[in-house]
Amino acid sequence: MPPLNLNSSQPKIPLNADLAWRTTADRATETILFFDFDGTLAPVADDPTKVQPAPKVLAAIEALARVVRRVAIVSARPVEFLRDHFDGLPGVDLYGLYGLEHSHSGGPTVTEPAALPWVPTMAQLADLARAELPPGTLVEYKRLSVALHWRTAPHLAATVEEWGHAQAERLGLRVQVGRMVLEVKPPVDRDKGMVIDELVQGTGGAWYFGDDVSDIKAFAALRARAAADPDFLGVCVAVANPETGHEVAEAADLTIDSPAALGDFLTTAVHHLT
Repeated sequence: MPPLNLNSSQPKIPLNADLAWRTTADRATETILFFDFDGTLAPVADDPTKVQPAPKVLAAIEALARVVRRVAIVSARPVEFLRDHFDGLPGVDLYGLYGLEHSHSGGPTVTEPAALPWVPTMAQLADLARAELPPGTLVEYKRLSVALHWRTAPHLAATVEEWGHAQAERLGLRVQVGRMVLEVKPPVDRDKGMVIDELVQGTGGAWYFGDDVSDIKAFAALRARAAADPDFLGVCVAVANPETGHEVAEAADLTIDSPAALGDFLTTAVHHLT
């Protein structure tokens, strides 16, 4: 099992993953497990509509949800996309679009009210992107955001980024950069770190698993909670990738090689916690 990658700026936590899980077992009913989706639970694909969770992931999450306080998927994907993979799993909450919408244990989707007026703007932006950006750009419309992918055409990176930043400035929107993608979203104060900060209050511990720069805010939320409460156990796990992996790993305690390896890691965790 890979060691935890600690440095002096991070809180003291168990020095290896097995011990971290054993420590978690003592407070499992007060622990939340948070997961990003793309690049973490599922490998990134050229076509984002065809992404599927890695082997063993769903079975492990279903088992873990029975023994911890909650499992939460915190993703840039819409809740409706996440439902296709996790609907019906008890104890699993879905937070989509960086927290702009959520659903608890299969319940209705709740949207951040401040984001709703921006739905028409996002639809118009998606149409404009399809009309103006060069072939090879994949425009993913998510109702409350528009993601511009250049994974299949890496040479378009500068063009797409310049266009996306210009449109965001013109319309008063915000930009989130990720793995060969730029996402334009409403100017609403909501991100993964804010979601985690709210949910870990009153808990005994949390793990966060992520692969991209937006997940670093979630790591920071766990760090802040641990700094405020010495009894809180926060563990930040990076899933390696060739694009943003180094930056995310630098912010994490532990690095896992891939979504497939994470499936094995979580299967092992089930044995520790049960």
